[in-house]
Amino acid sequence: MQLLDSIGLGTIDDLFLDIPDAYRNPSLDLPGPMSELDIQRELGELASRNRPLASGPSFLGAGCYHHFIPAIVKALMTRGEFLTAYTPYQPEVSQGTLQVIFEFQTMISALYGMEVANAGMYDGATSLAEATLMACRVTGRNRLVVCDSVAPSYRQVIATYCQAQGFEVVTLPSDADGNTDLVALRGLLGDDLAGVMITLPSTLGLFDTNILEVCRLVHDCGGLVYGDGANMNALLGRAKLGALGFDVCHLNLHKTFSTPHGGGGPGAGPVCCGDNLAQYLAAPIVIRTDGGDYEFSEPAGSIGKISSFHGNFGVLVRAYTYIRTLGADGLRSISGNAVLNANYLMHSLKDIYSLPYDRTCMHEVVFSADWQRERGVSGLEVAKRLLDYGFHAPTMYFPLIVHEALMIEPTESENKDTLDAFIGALRAIDAEATSNPELVQNAPHTTPVARLDEATAARRPVLRWEPEAAD
Repeated sequence: MQLLDSIGLGTIDDLFLDIPDAYRNPSLDLPGPMSELDIQRELGELASRNRPLASGPSFLGAGCYHHFIPAIVKALMTRGEFLTAYTPYQPEVSQGTLQVIFEFQTMISALYGMEVANAGMYDGATSLAEATLMACRVTGRNRLVVCDSVAPSYRQVIATYCQAQGFEVVTLPSDADGNTDLVALRGLLGDDLAGVMITLPSTLGLFDTNILEVCRLVHDCGGLVYGDGANMNALLGRAKLGALGFDVCHLNLHKTFSTPHGGGGPGAGPVCCGDNLAQYLAAPIVIRTDGGDYEFSEPAGSIGKISSFHGNFGVLVRAYTYIRTLGADGLRSISGNAVLNANYLMHSLKDIYSLPYDRTCMHEVVFSADWQRERGVSGLEVAKRLLDYGFHAPTMYFPLIVHEALMIEPTESENKDTLDAFIGALRAIDAEATSNPELVQNAPHTTPVARLDEATAARRPVLRWEPEAAD
């Protein structure tokens, strides 16, 4: 009251008299207060309606693969030497941290067949932007060619960064076999070509058998070949991008090196390149001095630091631990099992699900639900029906160049029994598309919330709590 008296007002409400009467004192109609225990129980009950990843196998492709993360990865990451509130900017008091980064850079360079790597990039898209701009700076040219099998989000990143600086971005189509179209590529060569970007293996789940010729053609006209190395889970210990002719590449640690998937982060996207491009890498790079100490270095032609300190250091520690735990033989075994599992699924299902590219696949296989669509069942409905069989839905309608696409990625983690159960579920859904299509069209039936109207949710989202919506 003393404060109100000092400003000449009688009540708190007098402070809000400028607000029209019709808009004051709204009825919030909120639920009553609850005890802490009751709140915990209610939130727990709501959470139990979700379908967590651990509730069943996931065959999601082209993104957050369901890799098994060994317990040692988290155990080492949570040690006090790494999990600290202090940012070790001073090299003299952070030699252990810098040694981990240096050894990580060395290991991924070896795995990708390159000479140098940085590790401070936040994710693959950041690395992509840095490396493609680097190609234009190095060559002094202004035209970039991007294969159509590169993820659309990556192509948008390239367009955003490059076109803003006056660089031209051209799309290169795939041929009928899912490889780079060499005829189209030859028509795009020229003395203004800075580089060509290729995802290998591609988002079609295929190894590009034209890759050696692609690299030769691009190099002959003075351009660089840039690789999206995010799909290296299929090639670990078996092929190196540098040996194939790539000049520079980036990788996503969450897609191959078993770092966690946090709904879009945290991530890390190191860039690897040859010695001839090392001076252009984004800083910082950790080097070892002649005296055996570790320190930060900024290459002479670098655009500088992209991130504070060294990006997501905790993610680097996890990937470092994963690589050191498995070793060369373990990594090679992972790529072999991942490719074997994908091909087992492909051969077991291609008689009932259309296969756009009937050839050996890599770590993931892309089907089309066109045959089911002829019976009134879409790829989306096939994916939703899988939930009733206890499986998380695969990637739907991607890659965009495949109609009714279903991308399936079993990874190295699943055993034959799980694969057979998944095959059985997809076969049963195909049979239902003939005998009872309405059952599939209205799926899922076993989840707490049944068929959702995604279109209405996107066009008319509910952005505030209302009693009717809550009921």
